[in-house]
Amino acid sequence: MNTTVFAQGCVAVRNMSSCSLVFDSTSRGGWQFSMNYRYFKSFRHFTGKEEDKERIEENTNVINHDNSIILGANYTINSRWSVSIGVPMVYIDRSSRPRDANGQRVPERHYVTSKGLGDIRLMGYYSVIPASHKGNLMVGLGVKLPTGNYNLQDDAYVNGTFVRRAVDQSIQPGDGGLGVILEVDLLHQVQRNVFVYTNGSYLFNPRNTNGTLTNRSNPYEAVMSVPDQLFFRAGARYVIKKFQIGVGGRVEGIPVHDLIGKNDGFRRPGYIISAEPSAMVTFGKHIIGINFPIALVRNRTKSVADQRLQDQNNDGKDVHGDAAFADWLLSVSYAIRFAK
Repeated sequence: MNTTVFAQGCVAVRNMSSCSLVFDSTSRGGWQFSMNYRYFKSFRHFTGKEEDKERIEENTNVINHDNSIILGANYTINSRWSVSIGVPMVYIDRSSRPRDANGQRVPERHYVTSKGLGDIRLMGYYSVIPASHKGNLMVGLGVKLPTGNYNLQDDAYVNGTFVRRAVDQSIQPGDGGLGVILEVDLLHQVQRNVFVYTNGSYLFNPRNTNGTLTNRSNPYEAVMSVPDQLFFRAGARYVIKKFQIGVGGRVEGIPVHDLIGKNDGFRRPGYIISAEPSAMVTFGKHIIGINFPIALVRNRTKSVADQRLQDQNNDGKDVHGDAAFADWLLSVSYAIRFAK
């Protein structure tokens, strides 16, 4: 089942794609091409784990509608080695009720849009345990290329007039960083028709900030950060001939501190814990899969910039930014194989 990661909201975990949408593990090598479509609507604001319910009641919440696609190709070299590429294309609109020249919120929503090529990912995989009907253990190493625009601009309504400026970090197609990706993917048969799975991925983004202006009031958030990203999921699948149904859990997010490099600039750190039902069908050369993560816990953690401003103010007041999250995410994948 495809484990493409898309965080459900303003905690902008971008496409951390896996090779997991594959045919029977004993299949012959060759090419596989895939397409993954995802949709979510983020609209619930959280500060920490607490929802800011008044934002919806007052219609002051920010709403992201995300419709995006990843085009992928995977080549199985032999029983041990494979390589893949993921090319994301994003289309996201973001709406809010900004303030007019008198500081009052306007009655209608105003929109900015992000579209175009995202950050391409290249991966190589090695089967530590050779593939069989019993399962597989793979490790992956790859790079995330800074191919997506990280300073995409649109006309935003600001204080009664339209201003051309960078769109919010959560809808930027790229982050400007050259990253390194580590991935682990395990599938194991525990009964005749039951498999357990676990896979995880971590993106190291050593670049500190990318220079894109945020226009935020916090002086420590003047430019956008280039954060690390993390993802982990685990669960079980029941296989009936060519059909699979699965249930599991997943966590994805952006850490407060990168493992390599500094943590300056603006980021919305946090994580989402979701229950994840899934289904997949294989017919001939084709696979269709559906994942439907449902958010259980949403936590916008305190950023380094939040803490720095709080320390600077030294007035005893907590500084803790918020983020908007979705209730669920729909991910639909299709793959076709061309065996050797």
